Amino acid sequence: MNLDNNQECSSRNIPLPIQREVRQRCGFGCVICGMPLYEYEHMEEWAEVKRHVAEEITLLCDQHHREKTGGLLPKEVVKEADKNPYNLRKGVSKPYNLHFAGKEAKVEIGGNSFTCQDRGYGTAMVPISVDGTPLIGLVLADGHLLLNVVIFDEFNAPVLHIKNNQLYYSTSPWDIQLVGTKLTLREAHRKILLEIDFYPPNRVVIERGRFLRNGVEILVRPSNLLVTNNSTLLSGNHAHNCYGGLIIGYHEKPIGGFMAIAGVPRYLGDRKEALKFERESLSRIEQASPK
Repeated sequence: MNLDNNQECSSRNIPLPIQREVRQRCGFGCVICGMPLYEYEHMEEWAEVKRHVAEEITLLCDQHHREKTGGLLPKEVVKEADKNPYNLRKGVSKPYNLHFAGKEAKVEIGGNSFTCQDRGYGTAMVPISVDGTPLIGLVLADGHLLLNVVIFDEFNAPVLHIKNNQLYYSTSPWDIQLVGTKLTLREAHRKILLEIDFYPPNRVVIERGRFLRNGVEILVRPSNLLVTNNSTLLSGNHAHNCYGGLIIGYHEKPIGGFMAIAGVPRYLGDRKEALKFERESLSRIEQASPK
């Protein structure tokens, strides 16, 4: 038992390092059903033990938390589930339905915005696509708004998938949190792979993270996008009713967009020059902006 991650105290607030350890151990979801919306539950009642020990805390969704508190879910069943959490058995989270709908949509990515209106016949919008794979896309049809997102890690393995508003994620990332409207995936301590805010019924905002696919890296900042492979910086762009946005690589079925980059160097590994270019470009933009 790691004493650094255990804490005896009079406060009910669980220290953040202990919360993270519990999330990782439980597969980032309710140990009973895998739901990614969960609460921290002391398997031994906190009022009795008055301590925060990671091994004694588990994750339960609202329903199973209420059932345990009300006596309908035995403590022994929770402890058994904690030993073999639902998401770790499955390797992915239980699907969670996002509540998007309507006849218009807006996606904001790194200071760039993409909007579209339902014009019939399955209106679609693909803000970012690499080698024929839409990394983020929307479909509007008959009042339905369907969000689709695929996030890959550095080894080209998918770690998060939103398919027609159903959210799934792998249990392999270092940390995953869905708190309120914000979903955060971390590759390591202080290393965010993606941070996405859901604003139902029709808006999505991504202010930081990395889109990775086939050796292409697109860094997302609050004010800009940076393709590190060829130092392409995009900021302040707006596309309306445009099927494509940033289109990189070969697409068997060519799609239009406000920027298409057919060929980029792949798997560079060193982005120093791209980051230097980003700093210099943003500095020039700031200097040119009216005071």
